[in-house]
Amino acid sequence: MLDKLKDFSSRFFVTGEPMIYGADVAILLTLAGIIFVLTYLKKWKWLWREWLTTVDHKKIGIMYMLSSLLMLFRGGIDALLMRIQLAFPQWHFLDSNHYNEIFTTHGTIMILFMAMPLMFAFFNIVVPLQIGARDVAYPFLNAVSFWLFFFGAMLFNLSFVIGGSPDAGWLSYPPLSGMQFSPGPGQDFYIWGIQISGIGSLASGINFIMTILKMRAPGMKLMHMPLFTWSVLASCIIIIFAFPVLTVTLALLFIDRFFDGHLFTMTGGGNPMMYINLIWMWGHPEVYIVVLPAFGIFSEIVATFSQKKIFGYKSMVFSMMIISILSYFTWVHHFFTMGAGANVNVFFAITTMAIGIPTGVKVFNWLFTMFRGRIQMTQPMLWTIAFIPCFVVGGATGVMLSAAPADYQYHNSYFLVAHFHQVLIGGVVFGFFAGLYYWWPKMFGFKLNDRLGKWAFWTWNIGFYVCFMPQYALGFMGMTRRIYTYDFDMGWGPLNVISTVGAFFMGIGFIFQAWQILHGIKYGERDVTGDPWNGRTLEWSIPSPPPHYNFAVIPTVTGQDAWWAIKEERKKKKAKETAAFSAIHMPKNSGIPFIMAVFWFIAGFGLTFHWVWMAILGLTGVGACLLARSFQYNSDYYIPVDEIRHTEDSVGRVG
Repeated sequence: MLDKLKDFSSRFFVTGEPMIYGADVAILLTLAGIIFVLTYLKKWKWLWREWLTTVDHKKIGIMYMLSSLLMLFRGGIDALLMRIQLAFPQWHFLDSNHYNEIFTTHGTIMILFMAMPLMFAFFNIVVPLQIGARDVAYPFLNAVSFWLFFFGAMLFNLSFVIGGSPDAGWLSYPPLSGMQFSPGPGQDFYIWGIQISGIGSLASGINFIMTILKMRAPGMKLMHMPLFTWSVLASCIIIIFAFPVLTVTLALLFIDRFFDGHLFTMTGGGNPMMYINLIWMWGHPEVYIVVLPAFGIFSEIVATFSQKKIFGYKSMVFSMMIISILSYFTWVHHFFTMGAGANVNVFFAITTMAIGIPTGVKVFNWLFTMFRGRIQMTQPMLWTIAFIPCFVVGGATGVMLSAAPADYQYHNSYFLVAHFHQVLIGGVVFGFFAGLYYWWPKMFGFKLNDRLGKWAFWTWNIGFYVCFMPQYALGFMGMTRRIYTYDFDMGWGPLNVISTVGAFFMGIGFIFQAWQILHGIKYGERDVTGDPWNGRTLEWSIPSPPPHYNFAVIPTVTGQDAWWAIKEERKKKKAKETAAFSAIHMPKNSGIPFIMAVFWFIAGFGLTFHWVWMAILGLTGVGACLLARSFQYNSDYYIPVDEIRHTEDSVGRVG
């Protein structure tokens, strides 16, 4: 019996690596610390009441944001470990299997568990406020979406210490991801972690489309919406068509692994190219899913800190919608070398080049907005200006890759790695950092320190260029992706050392940002006006942080830049209007989303280890939660007028 238990433990837990043991200790100490603090401060009821059961879009957005920053830390550590190995391959810091695991988890975490939730954080925090709504269209579904993401991410990250991490690359191409070459549970952790969180992402896409189309303030026509809201709409349109493809693709891969389906096995009558087509039908639109909201963020920041209306509003809207359509017609450029044929390659080369046109329109519009504007070099504006040259380089290298004959040389080289990071860090990460600095006072009621922010900005930017510019040269020199060791005589060593130094500079930038947050909690400049940037859109018309109900009185919109127009009108009237309040209808908190996600986690864990009994137990629990929700009739309440008046009076908002 004892021998069986030891054998099970050796297969169930990851052993043999000092870093793994260190992670085990860190996880246990962190959990013990959290439990101790919550118990000592008697905060368990507060945690359940205020956060675990909340359906408030603002709190859900903050939880998305915090989860994303934790995933940025985990994915960043993975990146540094890879860079150490590549800078000093003779040290054998990582063996080939461990390198492949870290390579796989880094890409998956950064795209699906860092960029996506940070994007959804902005969706939740900003969109209802920008359109003058009190909540999203489906608050309960919004909570379900977050908890599915969270427990999907936890399931994926659990593979680091239990069962073993996936090691077939961040897109898990077969046959490497099949049972023959990935027999352990790592690949199933990948499938079910992404499946569970992907269901939440799809639900969020549906939710925010309905919120934008049906819950805008009176008078806010579609062409009156802020550009960030437009970018969210464009992104969600891509989500609802792209994520079902991912769901089906991973389900087919699981059928191959669990039922021996041979859908993607050449010797069994399948075709791995079918998987590659399907995964990139999701994978390339995914790039635009995360970059479009960054474009929306830049549009808001440029207009605010140039103190001008955005140049070319209609062309900005049309370019975003064109990108959302063209994004479905570019996926084959990821495998020009796979022998699809000249006609196919030409079509996708043209569509890939064409999608650069609406992107270029945006850059020129931002520059024209800044032209002769009264530019304020705030932290959000610094990140915005840094983005422009970075993204121009990324776009130019993307056009190089879009030419099929040239791609035969660049394909699978470090040139492609540099381009990919140039676009996703310079475009997405810089954009989301700009958004964090811009909306931080609205979320938390205080600004982040400027001096620390500039240290973070410069270390991030210098580190970025030092890290990725050498990788273009390495690509031309023949260094391929997914390589973990090489001979120093090949001439790649010095550039890899430089690239690693740059990666550590970016890590220092992240430390400065963490320091900023901790410093700001105690010493940050408090926002007592609700409008610290002299903003143009409706989120700046309410206190910081916003009250639970957002707007005591829903505003009436007459055109673009609604809050700017209201401020100009008030200057003319030179009188403060007295608000007439009425009771506000709001949704009640619910514990069902959290409990349902726990059952999804149980089902995913069971399917990962092929324990059918546990999977059935988890799915039964999910069904029971859905049934319980269907009988939940008392799911809303009204905030009385006296409470609204008291809240508004406490922040000086009652005339």
